[in-house]
Amino acid sequence: MVPFAIDTQQGVVVIHVSQLAAHTANMLASPQVSLLVMQAERPDESVHDLPRVTLQGNAIQLITDTPAWESARSAYLARFPEAEPMTQLGDFRFFSIIISSARHVAGFGAARTVTPEECSQILHAG
Repeated sequence: MVPFAIDTQQGVVVIHVSQLAAHTANMLASPQVSLLVMQAERPDESVHDLPRVTLQGNAIQLITDTPAWESARSAYLARFPEAEPMTQLGDFRFFSIIISSARHVAGFGAARTVTPEECSQILHAG
């Protein structure tokens, strides 16, 4: 589990992770990633009915103080303003995830593949 934001300027998903985390080492070794984003569970709803999307893409570590880093940081802090002090810590890094495909499940038995073009449109629109 990792918090994420959408950088609509770059059309990417942004995460902010510690270099001490295993998933950071994994992304640096192999940039192919998969993220599952789902609606929070509710006691009165079956987990099989929860809307969700699995995103496939490539993670790129951003270089501090570049335009891409600034854009990612702005998008992330717009969603998580309380994380601002963490952006000053030396072991935390921003990664952009360039989405190459997605699988959307609207509920039990209602699934579809989202094309790369659709993914791009959605991410740029926010």
